[in-house]
Amino acid sequence: MENKLQVEQVIETLKQDLPTLFKKDISYDIYTQDIYFQDPVNKFKWKFNYRIIFWTLRFHARLFFTQIYFDVHEVYQSAEDIILAKWTVRGVLRVPWKARILFNGYSTYKLSPDTLIYEHIDTWDRKPSEILGQFWQKGGDN
Repeated sequence: MENKLQVEQVIETLKQDLPTLFKKDISYDIYTQDIYFQDPVNKFKWKFNYRIIFWTLRFHARLFFTQIYFDVHEVYQSAEDIILAKWTVRGVLRVPWKARILFNGYSTYKLSPDTLIYEHIDTWDRKPSEILGQFWQKGGDN
């Protein structure tokens, strides 16, 4: 019973943190010190590096985008020790042709026996090169 409550607290923290990750820092108390992170372009371990990746996301969001959003569609427990978050990243680049970026993905979080996240794997719906290719396409006027 207590474990289910802890899992719900982790899910609630993710639901609060993820939509604003481009604007403000996330809560790190739901992660282990040796958290492992992987996405199509990064792979590392340790909470210090995890903090840096989120700082880098915020820095690049401010530098390269006039608008950027991390839309969270759902966050749920898919197995006893796994939480899934499905999301979309969309934004408008800070270029004269207002290129738009859009891609979908999901995050798989693995929980330790003490209900902390020890692994975070991101899967994207397209290759990084395809996402970068969006930078050169003309966006709309809105």
